[in-house]
Amino acid sequence: MKNCNSCGKCCEYAGNGGLSATANEIDWWETHRPDIARYVQDGKIWVDPKTGEYFSHCPWLRRSPDGNKTTCDIYYERPEDCRHYPVDIAQMVRDDCEMLESRDLKNIKRAQMKLDTLMADSRPPAISQVI
Repeated sequence: MKNCNSCGKCCEYAGNGGLSATANEIDWWETHRPDIARYVQDGKIWVDPKTGEYFSHCPWLRRSPDGNKTTCDIYYERPEDCRHYPVDIAQMVRDDCEMLESRDLKNIKRAQMKLDTLMADSRPPAISQVI
């Protein structure tokens, strides 16, 4: 498994209702980051305040001028769903994650163990123990 190269494919698929945020996260955004909270409606995140429809991809995703790298405008305040991503190899395959190598797909169990090690600092203990 390769290191993340900031391709942003995971964030491209983070629209259309594919993510959630906790009530605590939403409350915090309302108090401290109204610029984020404006994209929350009825507990749903990344909703266009003008249309009430989900954005097709995360509104916080920014591409470099050459289009090869991405950044997150709310990286330090991003929801838990983002902080815990990717949870498993199947999710990475679905999103065409560029971290995966052909050998990872040949031995999914080993790849999952490598992913769990890489993500240990990003996940709460309960998630790491379940996987």
